[in-house]
Amino acid sequence: MNDLRFDVELRWSGTGRDGVGEIHADDVSIELSAPESMGGRGVGTNPEELLVSAVSSCYTATLFGVLRRARLPVASLAVDASGKVTGFPGKARFDRLAVSPTILGGDPSRKDEYETAAVLAHDRCLIGHTLVPEVTYEVGSVRVQEEAALAPAGMEALRPNGDEVVAPDFDDGLPAWRSGE
Repeated sequence: MNDLRFDVELRWSGTGRDGVGEIHADDVSIELSAPESMGGRGVGTNPEELLVSAVSSCYTATLFGVLRRARLPVASLAVDASGKVTGFPGKARFDRLAVSPTILGGDPSRKDEYETAAVLAHDRCLIGHTLVPEVTYEVGSVRVQEEAALAPAGMEALRPNGDEVVAPDFDDGLPAWRSGE
């Protein structure tokens, strides 16, 4: 197994909550500061949102792979994610992160199978399980909808037989821990 490395550059000016910064990674730049709710400037995103985003994006990609491997119908996913910080302002820390997926283009009669897949994706999410046991990381409610939402360009859901929604095949590029192998 190979080690992987992920590099970012952060530039920051200002002191503490009054500061602002910018993250540079590959071709992406993201402006950030402390959130207004924590006395910051509220410019761009913030480290707390980035942590919740990291967990939810890892979970979402992992869940999609698990669903495809289980051959459960899915066109796309929408995941609500929430992080709870306790002890602010003294000893602030993340206490809990929860993800609640909605499977779009799914089969509601198979909800139990989707719930099982949601828990399996939780267990395989690299970012989420890196935080455990320091942070409670859990799956909230799982919703399944037959209707497929609009997918981003190039990811249109196909209905070859009028029943099943077939999404693009991403299995080839998924690591084994995401795809269920």
